[in-house]
Amino acid sequence: MRDDSRETGPWIRRFHPAPGARTRLVCFPHAGGSATYYFPVARALSPAIDVLAIQYPGRQDRRQEPCVEDIEELADLVVEELGPWKDLPLTLFGHSMGATLAFEVARRLEAAGTSPGTLFASGRRAPSRVRDERVHLADDDRLIADITQLSGTDAAVLGDPEILRMILPAIRSDYKAAETYRYRPGPPLGLDVVALVGDTDQQVTVDEAAAWREHTTGSFELKVFPGGHFFLDSQVAPVLDLIRARTSALTVGT
Repeated sequence: MRDDSRETGPWIRRFHPAPGARTRLVCFPHAGGSATYYFPVARALSPAIDVLAIQYPGRQDRRQEPCVEDIEELADLVVEELGPWKDLPLTLFGHSMGATLAFEVARRLEAAGTSPGTLFASGRRAPSRVRDERVHLADDDRLIADITQLSGTDAAVLGDPEILRMILPAIRSDYKAAETYRYRPGPPLGLDVVALVGDTDQQVTVDEAAAWREHTTGSFELKVFPGGHFFLDSQVAPVLDLIRARTSALTVGT
């Protein structure tokens, strides 16, 4: 087992370092989310998989930093931070806005000669599928109503006005980044793509998730789970099994 105690910096959380792992999973949070959403994932997959979770500016310990309101800019910054972590094969997992960001990060990594093995695009329509969404322009009440409906934020947080005041700017910023993103046509990815979607998700239809197949020349798989936008919270075991199966295949022969 190699000694791997490197520092992660403000962008990356490595909750359960796995020095003996042969592959690395990079996780991208949803709009308004933080790296800690993936703490249970890191715990469950270690020590077989080394899990990194991206921490966006403007939340938790980075709440004093300005938020990044553009997916393309955010992707550029994340790719730079991932530079020291490309010593193992990478797999990317993003949920909702995080899936779009993971896609843009994958494009940049491939262009630089480091192709991830698999992109897991969870709870997000394909990049080329556009909806006219403007929740980021709404007042606070409408924004709170939207995140409440999606069930992605702890009820205790939603009921605490002081905490809400702290997190709403980051949520609004992320919504702006997600809602103003527009796909730039270009070569499809060469990696494998797995699209995951809840069968009652109002944010993305099964057809919109299936359209991810248009964005890769690699293999494509569509997995439909029971649940809404945050189906992940109730489908932890099968999603983790899917990640393990894909990453195990990636490490064969390495």
